[in-house]
Amino acid sequence: MYRRVAVVTDSTACLPAQLTDQLGIEVVQIQVRIGDHTDDESRIPVPDLVSAMRSNVPVATIPPDPGAFFWTYNELAAQGVRSIVSVHVSGGLSATVEAARTAAAQVRVPVHVVDTHTCGMSIGYAVQAAGKIAEAGGTVERVLATAQRRYDRSTELIYVDTLEYLRRGGRIGAAAALVGGVLSMKPLLTMADSQITPLDKVMGADRALNRMLDIAIKRAGTDTVDVAVEHFDAEEKATRLLRNLRRRVPNVRQFMLTQVSSAIGAHVGPGALGITVSPV
Repeated sequence: MYRRVAVVTDSTACLPAQLTDQLGIEVVQIQVRIGDHTDDESRIPVPDLVSAMRSNVPVATIPPDPGAFFWTYNELAAQGVRSIVSVHVSGGLSATVEAARTAAAQVRVPVHVVDTHTCGMSIGYAVQAAGKIAEAGGTVERVLATAQRRYDRSTELIYVDTLEYLRRGGRIGAAAALVGGVLSMKPLLTMADSQITPLDKVMGADRALNRMLDIAIKRAGTDTVDVAVEHFDAEEKATRLLRNLRRRVPNVRQFMLTQVSSAIGAHVGPGALGITVSPV
């Protein structure tokens, strides 16, 4: 079916390439720098990034250049789309949304740039839902409303083995108050006010993950939800977490297990886990 609206996002949405290809969603890559080497995050092997981080090699993320958005938007306009909805990671975590706005001002079709104020699969599920509406020929108003409803209602829960990587990357926000605590005290984090903020502190990794599981189950309630478990170099723990969620969350439309993008992994560090609860 002819699409009058196109959906664009950035690579922190953590959506599988097969899904974005199926829905015609364009993904602009954030870049990752390891030492002196910089590349699109999709071309950075996760084992290489993990090894560098554990060896204290300098790692940084770089938002897309406005030119990357400009050419993406222009190519879509050339294909005949009338409007573009561009949905991105929180402006409190990245300058990606500003790069998108800079490019949008130079394109001949309307581009609606959306700051989701969140990250990870809270963006991913919003983009997926918006993409389905766009693919079916929906109006730009419906596409925008669908994306906003999903990311506004989503919950992003984050467990990190250490806050050190967030501190190094300057993404720690209000969670800075947790730095310097007892080593066995594990922080649980969430997204609030566009920043990564503290949610709870629990003694020991296993208790922290159980606490995160309990919070996710409570947030899901009896609503129909999509649930994702995200990880960075922690697939075994993520699989166990997903198995427990399958048993205990009653009304799930879609479960997803995914490794977070390298750009997110570069900040949360190896061993990080997340749960996204996104009401349908």
